[in-house]
Amino acid sequence: MKIATFNVNGIHSRLDRLLEWLAASKPDVACLQELKSPDAKLPLAAIRRAGYGVVAHGQPAWNGVAILARGREPIETGRGLPGMEDDPQSRYLEAVIDGVVIGCLYLPNGNPQPGPKFDYKLRWFEAFHKHAKKLYASGLPVVLAGDYNVVPTDADIYNPASWRDDALLQPESRAAYARLLKQGWTDAIRARHPERAPFTFWTYWRNRFPRDAGLR
Repeated sequence: MKIATFNVNGIHSRLDRLLEWLAASKPDVACLQELKSPDAKLPLAAIRRAGYGVVAHGQPAWNGVAILARGREPIETGRGLPGMEDDPQSRYLEAVIDGVVIGCLYLPNGNPQPGPKFDYKLRWFEAFHKHAKKLYASGLPVVLAGDYNVVPTDADIYNPASWRDDALLQPESRAAYARLLKQGWTDAIRARHPERAPFTFWTYWRNRFPRDAGLR
């Protein structure tokens, strides 16, 4: 099963690019983040015409996650992160596809820090730890894919000094991610690239994509 994750940063403005990517890469499962659209306005018909079943948890203007499955319909098993029932933000969706549990997440960014947004990030991470532990204990095959908004180590960013004050690099963020791995989860990219993982995000200014000045 080929599983991919893609922060689309606005599904309406990126729909053509998303459909091109699905046609070219043909992932069996695709987890999307930052849909930035309410459920009623999501372009589900276009996605289905491309050959993908889809479940989504949208939100106007912000956040939003979706799980796509090639040639079949995902079976939704959870909407919203357990333990965060008071959270109005659409950041977690869970579905079963061919017996595999797929959790799609868009973890809070946390900037600026310190402050309430960073506190929210850590509270969300704590609830995610608890849910992930239950999933791991289930014995089922589980993939937790998405945008974690954490740079795990200095090796995962082109210039850590320039980002040192960012919420993604804070010791608390990194410790929370490390605690997740200690439950027994595998960082798929790190497992495939133990020395230097490829970057997965680049800012759009200062020619950073051509220079591979990114992070993950």
